[in-house]
Amino acid sequence: MKKAEIPAEHDPMRSAAYGGPGWVPRSATLAEDIGTLWTSCGVCAEWTPLRSVLLHRPGKELAASRKPDAVQMLSPLDPGKAAREHDAIVEAFRREGVTVHAIEPGVEAPPNLMFAADLLFMTPEGAVVGRPASRVRAGEERHMSRALGRIGIPILHTIRGDGTFEGADAMWIRPHHVLIGRGLRTNAPGVAQVAAVLEGMGVRATIVDLPVGTMHLMGMLRIVDSDLALVWPERLAYTGVQALRDAGYRVLFFPDPQEAMHGQACNIVTLAPGRILAPDGNPNTLAFLRGEGLTCETVGVGELVKAAGAIGCLTGILHRDPP
Repeated sequence: MKKAEIPAEHDPMRSAAYGGPGWVPRSATLAEDIGTLWTSCGVCAEWTPLRSVLLHRPGKELAASRKPDAVQMLSPLDPGKAAREHDAIVEAFRREGVTVHAIEPGVEAPPNLMFAADLLFMTPEGAVVGRPASRVRAGEERHMSRALGRIGIPILHTIRGDGTFEGADAMWIRPHHVLIGRGLRTNAPGVAQVAAVLEGMGVRATIVDLPVGTMHLMGMLRIVDSDLALVWPERLAYTGVQALRDAGYRVLFFPDPQEAMHGQACNIVTLAPGRILAPDGNPNTLAFLRGEGLTCETVGVGELVKAAGAIGCLTGILHRDPP
């Protein structure tokens, strides 16, 4: 009896669906897909030219600051003034040629959503989405994940289990070396998860314990050029300073603790090598930085600092040029 002919579409050896003729394997890595299948993004240095950022314009949710401790702020904010200062930050980025994306929650935003830097940490292959440590910020990661998906940026990992991690606690000091701050906002399980993601890329992590009474690694360390780091003295642990020096950085210390504390003088964003966007109203710090050869663009953030943050905290970094 003649064997029945199997139609090509049902024959695993002849159908592309089962690996037959016409099957084309995927050969590009995720990193190679960025810029084609995915939106251009990625970070492996803190000082190279800034290309794109993600921010949330604060609005009526800041009415919750009438009870500042309930929402982890320092004092009540005027929502209109805060929004106008935020607009000025956006315009400053755009003047520098930086693409500004917006977090658009689609519902009334939680009061701290504007602090986008806490909600992600960018790598060369995509984002690690944070998990904020405090109950009042629980769920902000959903808005960040939605925004990244809309923009077209890969999410490599979302902090899980009992881990907490805020993106302002991690910083690239070299393309194969990251500092991670462990303290109030980022716990040991969160550190371990971020370090595991980095290890898979061949990147090592140095853990820096943060003192009681501090918030984030970002608040005590900023890298502004390929060989220059700015540190808040008596806050960044010796381990962190030594790691910077071992990596070839000259370490300068912010000169005015009062401006650092009350004016958020450390809360800057590096726009390009030796060029920063900094809070206005800190004359001693700005004179010091300019004296060291830095170009300092400034915006006023007198209302926003009442929420316990400023330019660096507000800015989710999505893309920088590779070194």
